[in-house]
Amino acid sequence: MRHIISILIENEAGALSRVAGLFSARGYNIESLTVAPTEDETLSRMTLVTAGNEQIIEQITKQLHKLIDVVKLIDLADSVHIERELMLLKVKTTDETREEIKRMCDIFRGKIIDVTSKSYVVEMTGPSDKLDAFIAAINNDSIIEVVRSGPTGISRGENGLRL
Repeated sequence: MRHIISILIENEAGALSRVAGLFSARGYNIESLTVAPTEDETLSRMTLVTAGNEQIIEQITKQLHKLIDVVKLIDLADSVHIERELMLLKVKTTDETREEIKRMCDIFRGKIIDVTSKSYVVEMTGPSDKLDAFIAAINNDSIIEVVRSGPTGISRGENGLRL
């Protein structure tokens, strides 16, 4: 099962490498990783996506808690949460395909953010399965490049990951 682990971590050099090192030393895979500063300049929020059974995830969270840089963490799979992913997709266009791609963007609530005579760059956010469906709906031969952020998430309601 896939888990999104949200971590408050000290915003200092080497913190990210210590988390990544923990995963590689134990043979766990990181499917996606994003890190950005929070409203508190001394902390960063790391969103890490991994997969495993309950025992593996429990082991991962226990090991993360032991790292000196980790202030607090939550497994979002344990609670109701909102999850989104950002995708940028560059597609080849011709006079014949431009309208079809625009229509597909409207259906999937994407946005064309760059236009050249031979390509569009589409920006889309949403759950991973929505982005997968958009890619499947586009002619594979017309896709030039796909860049995805990986999922990020936040718990619903008034509770949050903070000190």
